[in-house]
Amino acid sequence: MKRIIPLFALILLSANFISAQPKEAVIVVIDSAVYDFGTIKEKNGTVSCTFKIKNEGEMPLNISKIFSSCNCATTEWNKSPIEAGMTGEIIVTFNPAERPGPFTRSISIYSNGKVGSLVLTIKGNVE
Repeated sequence: MKRIIPLFALILLSANFISAQPKEAVIVVIDSAVYDFGTIKEKNGTVSCTFKIKNEGEMPLNISKIFSSCNCATTEWNKSPIEAGMTGEIIVTFNPAERPGPFTRSISIYSNGKVGSLVLTIKGNVE
């Protein structure tokens, strides 16, 4: 005798499989991942910009480390996790001292919200 599994049982099994998929954090940049300072004057000192990021995942987003492509750019951020659906900020400060001419610097963000790094870029020209 053949045993037939009712359709509703298959639907329940499928729903359990889908809900058992791992939940994760997802980091995205709001607006742009590139900030252009334009032309800045070396004598005026450091300049800063703020990148807004959002956790579009279902789990808290933890930023583990942030690296700059040179020591002329520093970063600040709240070390607390960013909850699902919430936003956070990364402040990047560039020191133009003894760096005349055009510049482009990368800021790499490592977190549980992306494999590898999320890269932000600052650029401009120092007079």
